[in-house]
Amino acid sequence: MRYTELAERFGTPLFVYDLDEIEAARRELFEALPEGFELFYALKANPHAGVAEAMRQGDGRACRAEISSTGELRTALAAGFAAEECLYTGPGKTPAELDDAIRLGVRVFSTDSETDVRHVGAAALAQGVAADCLLRINSATASATTSIRMTGTPSQFGFDSETLADVLPALRAVEGVRIAGMHFFPLSNAKDEDSLVREFQHTIELAAGLSESLDIPVRFLDIGGGFAVPYAAPGDRARYPKLRGELEASLDVHFPDWRWGNPRLACESGRFLVGGSGTLLSRVSNIKVSRGRKFVILDAGINTFGGMSGLGRLLPVAVRPDGQEVMESASLVGPLCTPGDILGREIGLPALAPGDLVTIPNAGAYGPTASLLMFLGRPAPVEVVVRGDEIVSASRIEHHRSYPM
Repeated sequence: MRYTELAERFGTPLFVYDLDEIEAARRELFEALPEGFELFYALKANPHAGVAEAMRQGDGRACRAEISSTGELRTALAAGFAAEECLYTGPGKTPAELDDAIRLGVRVFSTDSETDVRHVGAAALAQGVAADCLLRINSATASATTSIRMTGTPSQFGFDSETLADVLPALRAVEGVRIAGMHFFPLSNAKDEDSLVREFQHTIELAAGLSESLDIPVRFLDIGGGFAVPYAAPGDRARYPKLRGELEASLDVHFPDWRWGNPRLACESGRFLVGGSGTLLSRVSNIKVSRGRKFVILDAGINTFGGMSGLGRLLPVAVRPDGQEVMESASLVGPLCTPGDILGREIGLPALAPGDLVTIPNAGAYGPTASLLMFLGRPAPVEVVVRGDEIVSASRIEHHRSYPM
């Protein structure tokens, strides 16, 4: 179905998610990884129920769910994921959240500190079960010097690799948990395949070294992600023709029994799997010139997309509409009454006029739920899921205030 028809039917701002693109991305990533690798879908990238359900389906190549809240857990369960197959992550898991997660059937947790492990153990004991803990490792060193670093610096995430030996006796003494392996997430949105390969090689070598030197059992090893796709700009998903062979060679050296499932191995991805599936449709509300600078004002702003710019990792460098010739330089801004409502500053744009439909590609990750949805009380954008010309679903997030007693 054409975007103009969808915009007329549902209005703008409007997100369109293409299930065929989601399935293609999932297939490409599984094919780029060694046989037997498991793949977690990070629901934070896009927790839409229809998107999550598409991740769960597949001929032997279905994703598992990586969640960081009980809200994401409920979305995963509604999409058909089994709770025992979910990986619960995050450095600030509260006792109440853990009680809820374990009651619903979650049994695998990525843990970031001694306190985190103790909280998991207490919740598991209270319900008479045992939980598996992966120790998330914050490596003292890193390979790649580009992309978004998630390791090698002081962080709330993970056990510092150089001091892990000091806390291991206490971790082993925690009742209700089993130390099942390690979890790494060293970088996000790797700049190129070589950077990603080097980081994974470093991770595998470090995991094997820690396992041997500290006698840490590694039944399960999650080496993280970093798979790249453009964000709100034209372009294709990254390709990884060398990745499978390089990973196999590294694993043969450091975990020689990996081909027989010892350890189980996993990667995780959010934006790569869904980024290319999404298109944001927005209309031009106004054109303004101020002191020689042109502003193109859309009906979609940071309440719709890119609202987490304060994190320094989600706001696109420059949102660029798709499919039209660049004619001028202007700032692409939203409708909100804040100077921070900027989607692209002094970027190349086609000649636009009020009422024109703007199509922003690669907007399937970190969209509505990573935006300032409630700011100014504007309605959330409609999200439409399509397969070819078929509309699978159309929905809008609603928020309301409740008054607990």
